[in-house]
Amino acid sequence: MARPEQVLVLEPQHELKFRGPFTDVVTATLKLTNPTDRNVCFKVKTTAPRRYCVRPNSGVIDPGNSVNVSVMLQPFDYDPNEKSKHKFMVQSMLAPYGMTDMEGVWKEAKPEELMDSKLRCAFEMPLENDKTSELSTLPKSASASLDDGEVKKIMEECKRLQMEVHRLREENKQIREDDGLRKRKVTSMGSPHSSSSSAMATSTMRDEGLSTRILALCVLFFVIGVIIGKLAL
Repeated sequence: MARPEQVLVLEPQHELKFRGPFTDVVTATLKLTNPTDRNVCFKVKTTAPRRYCVRPNSGVIDPGNSVNVSVMLQPFDYDPNEKSKHKFMVQSMLAPYGMTDMEGVWKEAKPEELMDSKLRCAFEMPLENDKTSELSTLPKSASASLDDGEVKKIMEECKRLQMEVHRLREENKQIREDDGLRKRKVTSMGSPHSSSSSAMATSTMRDEGLSTRILALCVLFFVIGVIIGKLAL
């Protein structure tokens, strides 16, 4: 005796598609709808039980209701030249009135009471242009705009430091000119003690100006290095 036709409506009807890359779990959804006025028991089976995780893999669907079954393909090394031979079967039967033990019902079910539908499995890898399109449509993250703001602040700080270095140069230049005037005055006065004191003061001021300038330049180079590092990232 031929088996009755499947009463459940399957979406998709004939093929489960899994879209790579397959370096992580890939999930396909199978929707089962019960259009009858009876409760329907179902089971989902596969020819490769070690490769898939199915939740739920069995249950009861009330009249007019639907169940979404998640079929999770485990990670594996994908070979585009190898066609998938994996298949799934959705087995169903009308639930007896007053059913309390679903497992017992399946064990006692007669072959003519069982209905089934078979689905193929298909593996697909995204095309290169699809990858590019996906990347181009991704929204800019808040962190990206934050990085741009940080770079702007650093550039402004760099400009400020450059102005500071220029000011220090002008001060150092003025100090040297003042030193020259003092030297000429000391020479004209002919005082050895005054000349020595003036030379020491001049040397101290020159060293202070030079140290300040070196410190400012070091800070400037550090900031420029941070900017280059961010741009490289």
